[in-house]
Amino acid sequence: MRRKTAMRWIVAPILTVVALLLGAYLAFVPFAKEPGYVFVTSWGTKGNGPGQFHDPTGVAVAGAEVFVADSRNGRIQVFDLDGTFLRSFGEPGDAGGQLGRPMNLTIHDGKLYVAEYFNDRIQVFALGGTPTRTIGSAGSGKGEFNAPGGVAVADNGDLFVADFYNQRVQQLRPDGTFVRQWGTTGEIGTGAGRFNYPTDAAFGANGTLYVADGYNDRIQAFKANQGFVRKWGGPLAMNIFGPFSGWFATVTGLAIGPEGNIFVADFYNDRIQKFAPDGTFLMAFGESGDGTGQFGHPIAVAVADDGTVFVADFLNNRVQKWRPSQAD
Repeated sequence: MRRKTAMRWIVAPILTVVALLLGAYLAFVPFAKEPGYVFVTSWGTKGNGPGQFHDPTGVAVAGAEVFVADSRNGRIQVFDLDGTFLRSFGEPGDAGGQLGRPMNLTIHDGKLYVAEYFNDRIQVFALGGTPTRTIGSAGSGKGEFNAPGGVAVADNGDLFVADFYNQRVQQLRPDGTFVRQWGTTGEIGTGAGRFNYPTDAAFGANGTLYVADGYNDRIQAFKANQGFVRKWGGPLAMNIFGPFSGWFATVTGLAIGPEGNIFVADFYNDRIQKFAPDGTFLMAFGESGDGTGQFGHPIAVAVADDGTVFVADFLNNRVQKWRPSQAD
């Protein structure tokens, strides 16, 4: 009897701990709710020739063209949807039309918006490659940037810039006039509306601004007239990174799909994750490596009108194309 009683005292706590761990896992690690994506093709190798890349850091789609930020080569390359090279523009430098480490790309109203990490500005181009204007300059004041990583453009033309080292997101008028900011300039924070090196921003169909809060390993959502709305990524979205579904290991880029879902470049987890507009985890695809359908730190993502996904595969110096598996 004593042996059985002792066993109960040993087994009961173990079962309790297991139950608690299982409950915590189920609470913080969601299951996929949609089918996955299928690898279609990839293009690019390391180099400086047409169709080659040296650290691709941004990607955007407009109609039948894919725009890629070829970061260390200081240029934008343009391809058709199957990866055939069409043209390129830009060269390293800080003059108009030149580029200093272009990062995430945004296309709005027939214009390409390029966040320039080294030049501390947003440069705007016609889709053919003609530079039209620049916004911002180096600094920590209103309307100034310190290594911007990405920009979202509202319907009225206002810019919302992920100001990386300044730890904030700025809203500017089309001419660069400062409107407001979220985050405290130069101060890292993990609370709602604070940032830890924000890397990108994008608008959802309902006017919600989604921000890739890079080293906080989360997404934050805002409304222009309401401020902070929600955040997600790991337990309580409080800078806890991990490889589980719905968790991140540095968020570097995001894009909005045609149905309003959010696609997130999960850099160190070597995958793309997909979420509903309210932050509900839907599915993920990709794994580490340099083979077919594998990623070497995906840094940026774009989604075409038909749901096809394009990914800037940073370390592998290539672009990958994926499509929803239900299209089979």
